Amino acid sequence: MAPELAGKMTAKAAAAAAVKPATRAYVTFLAGDGDYWKGVVGLAKGLRKVSSAYPLVVAVLPDVPEAHRRILVSQGCIVREIEPVYPPENQTQFAMAYYAINYSKLRIWEFVEYERMVYLDADVQVFENIDELFELDKGPFIYAVMDSFCEKTWSHTPQYKIGYFNTDLFVHEPSMATAKALLDILRDTPPTPSADQDFLNMFFRDQFKPIPNEYYYFLVLAMLRRHPDNVQLEEVKTLSYFAAGSKPWRYTGKEANMGREGMSIKKLVKNLAAVATLAASFAATGVVASAANPAICFGFYAVFVAAMAAVTISLRRI
Repeated sequence: MAPELAGKMTAKAAAAAAVKPATRAYVTFLAGDGDYWKGVVGLAKGLRKVSSAYPLVVAVLPDVPEAHRRILVSQGCIVREIEPVYPPENQTQFAMAYYAINYSKLRIWEFVEYERMVYLDADVQVFENIDELFELDKGPFIYAVMDSFCEKTWSHTPQYKIGYFNTDLFVHEPSMATAKALLDILRDTPPTPSADQDFLNMFFRDQFKPIPNEYYYFLVLAMLRRHPDNVQLEEVKTLSYFAAGSKPWRYTGKEANMGREGMSIKKLVKNLAAVATLAASFAATGVVASAANPAICFGFYAVFVAAMAAVTISLRRI
């Protein structure tokens, strides 16, 4: 057998060289010891189910319990602790009390080991592969989806006229310069009811580019409730469980906003017959198994909770 040539890369070295750090990643945010970690688990499993090529980074605040972090790591997540970011003190009444801590999301611009990231809120579920978002034109932009507006109540607002994006899903390029500018400007910017979303809309008002409308990358339940005729569920790629009471791991059927004229969210949620045959798959994946019919996502809460129960049992044993 001929001797190995000096300097030739061994198979082991070649394999090691082929393993390069990911330069792209999905990212989400988690704070506190509540139950949003279950949403992150669902998000991680959803990305796996659609065969995403990129990892999920979870930016966690120091108050996220170690037990929750271990569960996320077990699901393949990269857990990255960040320091909280607080808005200037004033008397602003946030739309939701917990919005105040959401300014900490600004830290994800500090993740400069990644050239591009796609941010997804923890209560977003993925039904089809959306890796093509990473291929959008590069530049000092933020790509995002337009927010859902009801014409009767929002048409007179500046947001409706100038174009206002929702921060449940956006594409950004980490940069220390941008991160510093965000934090510097925040210090002198009075908080507003929608917290980080209002702030990012202000900061990126000249760099915002809408995600192409041929894709239904984002759908808030409010849109389905108010404008059912404008929604094609079979084309939805991601869904945000934004409406009160719609979190799959909390649903009881008694929450407000669950029944409306036309397309009834409550009816869809209770339509377990449509997903009964998928129960085993749900329990294994925690996400809708058929990306071709995202409508059944409203009925997967029961099996999602069943899947979460197994994780909860493990948590109690930790």
